[in-house]
Amino acid sequence: MNSLRTATMRFAALASSSAGSLGKRDFTRSLWHMTKKPVTAGGSDHVTVLNLHKPSINCTCGCNVHTKCEKELVEFLTEEIVAERKVQKGKTVPSTLDGFAVKLTGADVELTKQTDKEKVVVSFNVNHTVDSEEEPEINPNADKPDLGEMRSKPQFEVDIIKGNSTLSFTCSFLQGEAQEGEYNDVFSIDEMAIFEGEWNDKVYAVAGDVLDGYLYDLLINLLEEKGISQEFAEKLSDLATAHEHTSYIGLLEKLSKFTAGGK
Repeated sequence: MNSLRTATMRFAALASSSAGSLGKRDFTRSLWHMTKKPVTAGGSDHVTVLNLHKPSINCTCGCNVHTKCEKELVEFLTEEIVAERKVQKGKTVPSTLDGFAVKLTGADVELTKQTDKEKVVVSFNVNHTVDSEEEPEINPNADKPDLGEMRSKPQFEVDIIKGNSTLSFTCSFLQGEAQEGEYNDVFSIDEMAIFEGEWNDKVYAVAGDVLDGYLYDLLINLLEEKGISQEFAEKLSDLATAHEHTSYIGLLEKLSKFTAGGK
């Protein structure tokens, strides 16, 4: 993005732009359990829709510890965890990303790059950031239904810190595909602020869509110069997707252990 764009082109890009396509994974969370594959007498698999049933309070295993509903939940979670781990395919969160050190704290992610003159910090939270990129079409007669793909695209903060001063940006991933003649941006600037010391509610901030078009382009170029390019944003989405998925599997495991009565 070496050339500056006009305000008209920028606002068109904000309306519809493409998102990253790397690091996708199957949409399993709410769809895979809608089907099952019982083995027929002939040994072939076929897909059938599960029927809902009224849960029974009594457990049939004789443990006198948990209800039948809890037992069924643990059994379901065991299968769900296996299915999610197959989708995960060994993907892990890298310790560095394009020169930024990666730090994970629960659902929070922080990427930091330090130089002699400044520090650049990119931070985001992966909660509620996953969505299907395309609406899946389920064929109940298919051996392997197409369950679509999911991806994490969190809103993220970029802080450029020099001494006690911070230039701060709030950025979001764009949705949709770029039309002919539009720039193929992955993210946009939602808000910009500059402050001394710690941020507080009294700090003035300006929305990105009311900035002068030329100024907006200069700020996008500044972010790219600091390492926050459109390509970097796609990699950030890959990282967020991997961490969110790992966190989701961890949540399922904790729920299974809790339901089974473990500590």
